Amino acid sequence: MEEMLIFWLVLLILCIGIEVLTMGLTTIWFAGGALVAIFASLLYAPIFVQIILFFLVSVSLLFFTRPIAVRYFNRDRVKTNVESMVGRQAIVTEEIDNLQAVGQVTVNGQEWSARSADDKVRIPTGSVVTVAAISGVKLIVRIQEQFGTQERAEETAESAQREMEQVASGAEGVRQAEANTAGSADELSPEPGTAEDEN
Repeated sequence: MEEMLIFWLVLLILCIGIEVLTMGLTTIWFAGGALVAIFASLLYAPIFVQIILFFLVSVSLLFFTRPIAVRYFNRDRVKTNVESMVGRQAIVTEEIDNLQAVGQVTVNGQEWSARSADDKVRIPTGSVVTVAAISGVKLIVRIQEQFGTQERAEETAESAQREMEQVASGAEGVRQAEANTAGSADELSPEPGTAEDEN
């Protein structure tokens, strides 16, 4: 009986050691089976009962507990990655336009698909943005100082429109001035027949 106790202890230590090295959430369940087998061995259960208990407990833990544990550990890992991305600055490498479903940014040397937090805002290439959230595999971003930048963009567009109107009205004024100058020149120059008549 002592040989089986030593066997189960060695198996327990081996399974725990492999689990620590791989972190695959696989051998830990067999360690649980070995632990139950150790208790059965201490209670002087027959060897076949210890082996059956080992396999029953190991397989039960593997199939029923492992999926829950994997989901729990992966959820924490993804949550940590997501939380680390939110609030970071990114550089737009491809114009972000939600209507056309295009856009890409670079964060810490990694390229991500990106969309604007505001569907009405198109973000040009080279802009610095802040990651507001993550939706699936896309970053949801905002232009830094978005409100001020948007206002400035609208003001710039309005002033450019005013300048174009001024240029257009200035061009019209130049045409009128040229027309007036041409008319004045016609009035000042004598008609060809008139000069000869006076001589």
